[in-house]
Formats: sequence, structure tokens, C-alpha cells
Amino acid sequence: MFRWKNIYRGLLMGISDLIPGVSGGTIAMVLGIYRRLINGINGLMSKNWKKELGFFIPLLIGVALAIILVSKVMEKLLNNYPQPTFYFFIGLIIGVIPFLLKKVEFKESFKPVHYVLLVVAAILIASTIVFKGGDSGTVKETLELKDYVVLFFSGWLASTAMILPGVSGSFVLLLLGSYQTVIHGLSSFQIPLILTVGAGIIVGLSLTGKAISVLLNKYTVSTYAVMIGLVTGSVVVLYPGFKSDPGIATASIMTFLLGIGAAFLLGRIEHKQR
Repeated sequence: MFRWKNIYRGLLMGISDLIPGVSGGTIAMVLGIYRRLINGINGLMSKNWKKELGFFIPLLIGVALAIILVSKVMEKLLNNYPQPTFYFFIGLIIGVIPFLLKKVEFKESFKPVHYVLLVVAAILIASTIVFKGGDSGTVKETLELKDYVVLFFSGWLASTAMILPGVSGSFVLLLLGSYQTVIHGLSSFQIPLILTVGAGIIVGLSLTGKAISVLLNKYTVSTYAVMIGLVTGSVVVLYPGFKSDPGIATASIMTFLLGIGAAFLLGRIEHKQR
């Protein structure tokens, strides 16, 4: 049975993974499907893979729509209105934290060690800001064999990051200098590039999904504590500063509040259904 509602979920996850600093895993947690996503990825690698198609085909349709329809828009927003765009996602991330804490029932389940794990994870992610710079790599119009090898491993490492809440696959591409090439390739629909990066993503997802599934099953509360810490720390990485220009400042405040409102609305709808 196909879950066609997953199209819009995939659309939101696809949009988030186009933004450096925003994690598709975070959006999956906002939508309340993170654990289902991890189990589904592992299911695709088993002999019962057909059972997962009803979940993943609509989800992938949504991701593909985001890549085809939204990549150009996001490219323009990030180039022309970076501060308001990032403030929307900061609001979205801050807005989801209360739902994550409620989901794990932290008042009853958290012990001192879990608070320590949360803080350490937040500090580790926040510390990656030292690698953050304006250089996202140059666009390579003509790709050679070595470029495809780099793109494959870039997709592999980015997918390992994007499945972790708070860790951005796009940010990993930034660090590797592949972000501009990948975004340009997606927006111009370069099939060889898309297939190469896609193959790397599939390999990365299969390996990371198994590891996270084991952690969620054996160390549920500790794993959630780390994930909440990753999500919290990513706010520091995303923070673009605050320009005092009245127009930009007003737009940033509005998009920040819109992000919080979107997280609250999505979280309430999705978690209520469960």
C-alpha cells in the first residue's frame, strides 16, 4: 500500500538537504517518521525489500520534486537572501526541539549521563563552525573520471551526514568543495552527475542506517539524547549573523517566527496522528 502522503514529506526532506547546515534527518524527526525511515532503509537491504516500496516510492518522488523544482529557487534564495532563508531554518530547528524532548519523555527517562551526552553532541556540532567559510567550491562544467570518483565519495559522506539529525549533508559537500558543482548539476539536470552522487548516497545510507538502527534499539534514550544535541548544536552552524538593515532584519525575524510556527504545526499534526 502506497503512502502518498509521503510525497510532501519527501518534498520537505529534499528541500532541507539542499541547504548547508540543515539535515534531512532533522526534518524526518519533525515529521515523526525518523525511526520508520531508518527501519525502512534497513528493510530495503533485506530480502523483504518489496514491503518497503510503499513507504519509499512516494518519499523519493517528493525528494525528486524538490531537486527538480526547488533547487533553482533555493540557489537564488541563498545567493540573494541568505539571512532570512537561514533564519527560517533556525526557527524550524528550534521549534522541533520541544517535540523531540517530549517524544523521549525526558523528564522521566533522562539521567545525568543523558544530559552530558546532549551537551557534548551539541558542542561537537557547534564546533564545526570553524570549518565554515564562504568557499563552496567552483562549478566544474566538464567532469573527468577523477571528478566522478570525488563526487561518488562526496555523496557517500554527505548521505552519512544527512541521515543524522543536526548533521547536514550539504554542509559536508561544502567542506569537500563539491557543493556548487552538485547544486549546479541538480538544477541543470546533469544525469551522469546525478547518478554518480546518487550511487554514493545509496551506499552511505545503507551502512549508516544499520548502525543507527542498532543504537536506537539497544540504547534508545542515549541515542535520542545525542540526536537532540546534534539538532541543538546545528543552530550555531546555521547562524548567519544579523544585519541591521531594516528590511533584512524584519524579513529575518518574520522567517524565524514562520519557521517556529511551521515546526509546531508539522510536529503537532504528525505526532498527533501517531
